Amino acid sequence: MENKKNFIFGIRAVIEAINAGKTIDKLLVQKGLQGELWFELFEKARYEKVPIQYVPKEKLNRVTRKNHQGVVAYLSEVPFYNIEDIIPNLYDEGAVPFILVLDGVSDVRNFGALARTAACAGMHAIVIPDKGSAQVNADAVKTSAGALYEIPVCRVQNLAASIKFIQTSGLHVIAANEKAETLYHQTEANGPMAIVLGAEDKGISNDILKIADQIVKIPILGKVQSLNVSAAAAILIYDALQKRQAID
Repeated sequence: MENKKNFIFGIRAVIEAINAGKTIDKLLVQKGLQGELWFELFEKARYEKVPIQYVPKEKLNRVTRKNHQGVVAYLSEVPFYNIEDIIPNLYDEGAVPFILVLDGVSDVRNFGALARTAACAGMHAIVIPDKGSAQVNADAVKTSAGALYEIPVCRVQNLAASIKFIQTSGLHVIAANEKAETLYHQTEANGPMAIVLGAEDKGISNDILKIADQIVKIPILGKVQSLNVSAAAAILIYDALQKRQAID
């Protein structure tokens, strides 16, 4: 069972939490739920772009044995930001945008480690899809060594559309894929940049790979055929950082 501080339950309680400005990581809703109060919550959740997952009542009962009224909301440890606001603000401040995009990284500890590396390298934001991503919970914050309090996390409904916005904003989008022909250190990109990484089991989705400006790989020479995603991120991010610093 989840830490009680990590979730709230009951339709009215969740409505009040949203009204109070609490950031909801995701909303579990009993399949077939009806009623005016639920519709009110649904409209608020949709307006706030809260991911909704419809589940059997039994799953909610496993989270809490109390009267949940068909609704359980997991709270995020950090607020979410809009990438559409962050990038223009960076340009206004004279910064060269450096963004991390995560496609389907669902392991909480990997996500925390990625955030820590991104913050240490001075990256400006992390972009994640609202479905299939790790919860931004206490474990993620702990693994990040508090970095998630320092680097903005942008949760988006359509990752491909957000990447296209990133590109039209002048950022060069580099995606990591083991089947790429170009090695990571062969890229000369050193300006505004976004680095895209995918989940260890599935990698980056084809839809994202198709729109990336460049696809690179990290060579694997030993018998173990893959790197942990946070280790791969560190290699790519610090290679990019070195190139960025070379032009300062």
